[in-house]
Amino acid sequence: MPHLGVQLLVQDRHVVMDNGLLQVTLSNPDGIVTGIRFSGIDNLLEVLNDESNRGYWDLVWNAAGSTGTTGIFDVIRGTSFKVIVETEEQVEVSFTRTWDSSQEGKLVPLNIDKRFVMLRGSSGFYSYAIYEHLKEWPGFNLGETRIAFKLRKDKFHYMVAADNRQRFMPLPDDRVPPRGQPLAYPEAVKLVKPVEPDFKGEVDDKYQYSIENKDNKVHGWICMDPAVGFWQITPSDEFRSGGPVKQNLTSHVGPTTLAMFLSAHYSGEDLVPKIGAGEAWKKVFGPVFMYFNSVMDGDDPLSLWEDAKSQMLIEVQSWPYEFPASEDYQKSDQRGNVSGRLFVRDRFVSDDYIPANGAYVGLALPGDVGSWQRECKDYQFWNRADEEGYFSINNVRTGNYNLYAWVPGVIGDYRYDVSVTVTSGCDIEMGDLVYQPPRDGPTLWEIGIPDRSAEEFYVPDPNPNYTNKLYVDHPDRFRQYGLWERYAELYPDGDLVYTVGVSDYRKDWFYAQVTRKKDDNTYQRTTWQIKFNLDEVDQNGTYKLRVALASATFSELQVRINDPKAKPLFSSGLIGRDNSIARHGIHGLYWLYGMDVPGARLVEGDNAVFLTQPRSASPFQGIMYDYIRLEGPPPPSSSSPETSV
Repeated sequence: MPHLGVQLLVQDRHVVMDNGLLQVTLSNPDGIVTGIRFSGIDNLLEVLNDESNRGYWDLVWNAAGSTGTTGIFDVIRGTSFKVIVETEEQVEVSFTRTWDSSQEGKLVPLNIDKRFVMLRGSSGFYSYAIYEHLKEWPGFNLGETRIAFKLRKDKFHYMVAADNRQRFMPLPDDRVPPRGQPLAYPEAVKLVKPVEPDFKGEVDDKYQYSIENKDNKVHGWICMDPAVGFWQITPSDEFRSGGPVKQNLTSHVGPTTLAMFLSAHYSGEDLVPKIGAGEAWKKVFGPVFMYFNSVMDGDDPLSLWEDAKSQMLIEVQSWPYEFPASEDYQKSDQRGNVSGRLFVRDRFVSDDYIPANGAYVGLALPGDVGSWQRECKDYQFWNRADEEGYFSINNVRTGNYNLYAWVPGVIGDYRYDVSVTVTSGCDIEMGDLVYQPPRDGPTLWEIGIPDRSAEEFYVPDPNPNYTNKLYVDHPDRFRQYGLWERYAELYPDGDLVYTVGVSDYRKDWFYAQVTRKKDDNTYQRTTWQIKFNLDEVDQNGTYKLRVALASATFSELQVRINDPKAKPLFSSGLIGRDNSIARHGIHGLYWLYGMDVPGARLVEGDNAVFLTQPRSASPFQGIMYDYIRLEGPPPPSSSSPETSV
C-alpha cells in the first residue's frame, strides 16, 4: 500500500525522496540525480553510466575577457546538503557549493544553491537553482547552463518534441564509427550501419530538434514496454535569455533530455552573460518539472504525450508556483502586472492607427531599442497582443524594465521611452502606445514578409543521401541537413537573379545567401541581384532601401546600385555569429539596415541592386534575409512622427 505523504530518507552518500508514486535518489552532498524509480522500472536513468552522469545541473564558464562561447565544462557538485522543508505535503532539499578566493581559476566564481522539490500526490519532481556572484569576486563569462538527464537506452526509444516532431530514434551506438559517419561537424552523423536497419542512410543531429523558447514547454521520451513517459516541462520563459523566439535544444539521441536555461545557440557570443568584477549578480533558474506518466496495459503509449501536454498546461497555469521555499523566488503576491494597447502608425499603409495584432510585447532590462534579443543576465516577461492590440503581461518580478515590442508583418522594434518600475501587487496600465516603424516614402517594391524568419523563402529538398525522414513533407523543411550545399547545385553557372514583378520569392529566393563551393573544396563569395524597373526617377530625391536580416554568421552585407564593381553604397562590416545555417535554424538574431539611395544613382527603366556576401572561408558563412523594401522619396507633405493617439 503506497504511503500518501512525502518521505525523505537521508543517508551518508544518498538522499531519497519518495511520495509513493515515484522515488528519486540524489547523491549526497553532490546533488546529482542518480536514480528515478517509477511504475515498476527500478531506474529510468542510464544504469550503465557512472552515477555522476545521469541527471545533473551543469554549466560552461570562462574567465573575464575571454571570447567565444566555449569554456570550462562543470557538472555542478554540491559540497553541503541541507533539508529546507520536510512535511507530509512537501520535501525540499538544497545542495550548495560556495566559492572563495582559493578556488580562483578552478571554479566559476558563483555561489550555487541547487534545490529539488517533491510534492504529495505529484507524479514528478521540481528543480531550481539560485546562482549568486558577489561584487568583490572576479568576473567571468557564463556560456551555458542547463539540467541534463541521460535515460536508459534499453527503454526509451521514442522521442517527442512537438505534435509534428516525434519519432523512433537511433541508439547512441549508431552515432559512433563504424555505425555512424561524422559529417561537416561532430553533431551531425550519417547512420551507415545502425543497429535498427530502418534508420540506415538517415542523418541524426541534435540541432534538428531545437525549438523556440515560446514553444519549448514540454518534450521528452516514451518507453513502449512498459508504457512510461519521461517529460521535461518548463512552465515559464522568464529565466531564459534572448526572448520568445530564441531557439534552444530539447531532447536528442542518448536518450538525453535537457532543460536549457542559458545558451549561445542560434545567437553566438552576444548571448553569453559577461559578469564583471565589481558586479553583484543573482538569478533564479527554474523551477522546472520532471514529469512521469504511464498507461494501463493495452492502452496506446502515444497517449502519454497527450497527457504530458495536459500536465504542461497545469504547470503553466500554476506559475508562479507557491511552493518554492527560497526567498529569492518571488511568489504571485510579490509580483506585478503591466497592460496596455499597442498600435502601428504607418501613413503609407493606412491613415488610421492599426491595432498591433499578434505583437510580441515584453519587459526586459532597460536598454537600446531591440536590445532584448541580446539580453542574457536578467529576467524577461513576454506575451502576445490580441487582434485589437491589447496586451497583458502578468506576474512580473519587481524591478525596472523597458517595455519592448515587435509586430509580425512590420519591420523594426518598438521601445517605450520611459522605464517601467514594477512593484509588488502593482497593476500598471500603459494606455495606448503607438509604434511608428521606419518609413521614409511609399513602397516601390518588397521581397518577403517582415517576420524575422526566412521561412517564406525557397527551402530546397535535401540531398537524398542526407535526409531525416521526419522532415520529409514537413512544414519545417529547413531542418534537413546539408541544404546549404544545394545552392551551388541550383545555381551552377551564376548567382541568384530576382526580377521584381516576375519572380516569386517563395520559389525564386533561396533561403540563405551562402558561399559557393568550388571543385577544389574552397568557397567563393556570392552576389545576388535584384532587377527592377522604374517608370520615372526623381534625380534630386533620396530613395530608401531597407534590408532586414533573419540571420548572419561571420558574414558581411555589401550593397551596390546598378554597378556591381562600384564602391559599396553600404557595408555592414563583419556581423553575426548565430550559426543558424549549420544548425538548421531558419533564423538567428535580427538585423535591420536602412540606406539612402540618391536618385542620381537610379535610372528610368531597368535598375539593379547587387547584394554581395564577400566572406568565404567556410560553407556556413552567410546571411538569411527577412525582408527587403525599396521606398520612393518622401512626398513634400511628410509630417513628423507621432508618438501618441
